[in-house]
Amino acid sequence: MKQDDSLWKSLLEDIFDDFLPFFFKGQAADFDLGRGFEFLDKELEQIFPAETSETAHPRFVDKLVKVFTKSGQEEWILVHVEVQGYNDPDFSKRMFTYFYRILDKYNKPVTSIAIFTDPNKSFKPDEYRYSFMGVEAIFRYNVYKVIEQDKDELMRSTNPFAIIILTVLAALQKGRLAEEEILKLKLEIARALFKHAVPKSKIRVLLNFLRYYIPLEKPENVAKFEEEISIITNKNTTTMGLEEFLLQRARKEVREEVTEEKNTAFVKSLLANSNFDDEKIAAVADVTVAFVQKVKALQGIN
Repeated sequence: MKQDDSLWKSLLEDIFDDFLPFFFKGQAADFDLGRGFEFLDKELEQIFPAETSETAHPRFVDKLVKVFTKSGQEEWILVHVEVQGYNDPDFSKRMFTYFYRILDKYNKPVTSIAIFTDPNKSFKPDEYRYSFMGVEAIFRYNVYKVIEQDKDELMRSTNPFAIIILTVLAALQKGRLAEEEILKLKLEIARALFKHAVPKSKIRVLLNFLRYYIPLEKPENVAKFEEEISIITNKNTTTMGLEEFLLQRARKEVREEVTEEKNTAFVKSLLANSNFDDEKIAAVADVTVAFVQKVKALQGIN
């Protein structure tokens, strides 16, 4: 659970601009995504401190996010997100407590959404009711039950967050299917990711979520997954570090009208910062192998 918690927290920060239009389709045009977001983790902890008793239920994931808007009198609103992976009879009361404490502190519009990632189809609380001696309060909040979602519809979605929901759906099959079948599901999701124009920075985030949210135990399956990912992404490695940077730069250079001076500088950079052989450097820089060898000679490299 702690690992899932960390994955979700970092994920929400990395692709919150996809999260909002995915879950709030009707209001997507109202969000000013270009202004970014402010994640109020410390403030949320102050508003709702973690329980310390031994019998306290662990909190799964909670996020409070300041979101700027384009319309209306309010310059910004607050979005409270709770990702819940287990049954909790007090869940709705906790959502209500979050809501009124956030509203009291900020006096700004607040919306709340609960994302249920558990396998229990009957657990889907969506309101809190309080009634005592003539006083009544009803608090309803947005809910999204992953296990209820249609896989085919998610596969057709162009929103990158659909990949996250597909990953959670596949994770719910763990223990029911053989690991080889889980591997097939993971690879199917990975292929779906590359069908749409997703920025490379987000591809890295989504692949890492897919990689670690559904861990494979058998070494041969882990190796098979990484090998297939390498093939899908047309890479010789599964990382996106220096090589990815250099390859991106290479593609940009190829599209430009490149002078011999620029070619020489680029080849020097590849020689200094990569372990590529002459043939690969020539392919990346769009020059001949003889040109690479000429630069090496000028640099005194054997």
